[in-house]
Amino acid sequence: MQALRSSILHCLVDPGAESRSDTFEYFDDGVLIIDNGSVVAAGDAASLLNQLPANTKVEDYRGKLIVPGLIDCHVHFPQLDIIGSFGAQLLDWLNQYAFPVEEKFADPEHAREVAGAFVDELLRNGTTTAMVFGTVHAHSADAIFEAAEARDMRLIAGKVLMDSNCPEALRDDPESGYAESKALIERWHGKGRLGYAITPRFALTSSPEQLTAAGRLAREYPDVWIHTHLAENMEEVEEIARLFPDNRSYMDVYDEFGLLRERAVFAHCLHMDDEDRGLMARKGGAAAFCPTSNLFLGSGLFDLAAIRAAGIRCGLGTDVGGGTSLSLLNTASEAYKVLHLQDQPLQAMRALYLATLGAAEALYLDDKIGNFEKGKEADFVVLDFEGSSLTARRTAAADTIEEKLFALMTLADDRNIHSTWVHGVEQTC
Repeated sequence: MQALRSSILHCLVDPGAESRSDTFEYFDDGVLIIDNGSVVAAGDAASLLNQLPANTKVEDYRGKLIVPGLIDCHVHFPQLDIIGSFGAQLLDWLNQYAFPVEEKFADPEHAREVAGAFVDELLRNGTTTAMVFGTVHAHSADAIFEAAEARDMRLIAGKVLMDSNCPEALRDDPESGYAESKALIERWHGKGRLGYAITPRFALTSSPEQLTAAGRLAREYPDVWIHTHLAENMEEVEEIARLFPDNRSYMDVYDEFGLLRERAVFAHCLHMDDEDRGLMARKGGAAAFCPTSNLFLGSGLFDLAAIRAAGIRCGLGTDVGGGTSLSLLNTASEAYKVLHLQDQPLQAMRALYLATLGAAEALYLDDKIGNFEKGKEADFVVLDFEGSSLTARRTAAADTIEEKLFALMTLADDRNIHSTWVHGVEQTC
């Protein structure tokens, strides 16, 4: 058993647009008690310190803030080396940057090197769980799972399925994609804290035959995830309508092939109507809100109010390399701006929710991670208000924890991540 003394903050439910105080807990002088990688209690130091067994080690982080580990609902690890690549919208960007860098993953050693660097960057930015795209190469999934397993991270990943409208070097076929995915599921799904995601890149790059095979996998393995893109870019949406003329919408394409269900996570979800959102909610699909990518590629603005009004689960995604930062604090700041343009306020507590408990709900992992309820896995981040001189000065002038948190989200970088803890163990990276 071990304990950490610090300010502690976590969400209990979605704080909503008004961020009611009964939806989160904040302990100015708090203690987090963990044992064997799980949360025992979180509460006021005055009451909990007296309950600790004799000789329990207490780490003193007073002046800092402990929050649950940050959760990235959508990111591409092979695109780490093209983050910040200049100028193009989605389809051109894929051809100019994403596909060429992904071709390099034919080399398993390259895949392992990038996977290790990627996971270290996640931890350096306070991310303890992620849902990750690999490449079409099966060993890309092996590489990211191996890197996460070595650090005991909770991570969901999959090899990309892609058999049309893509370079020949990145093309599989319905049979090989099915067989390789099946073998990866058997090898990795449920191993430790790892989970597998059936991963068609998007309907544009998978033939009906491949989408059928993906749906077959989803029926055979109902407890795995599904991870893909949906309605990111208008040109993409129009091309889907041309390729699938008998379907009402892009969402309807996935539903027809059995790829819309619980534990199906769809990145972006920008160009949807109420009927699509209603269908997605009824079937249990979730949305990954990727603001830095949507702005950087000029794709559009995410409508959080409509998504939540429909009852759709939602969490933040960095979407590197179209996204411009692996920091979910930075991503939350950009989410505020995207929503501000639509007259939708994003209070600090709701932003924290989208990066923690809301993301855990989107991944159907809220029974395991997302806040500090007793028995949950002890993934958390120690945030340092004084990581930079500017954040120290700005947060010192703040009167409330909401104001301090909002200022930190707006200004923070990896200097403000004092330490990242995975399953009760402090990480070095």
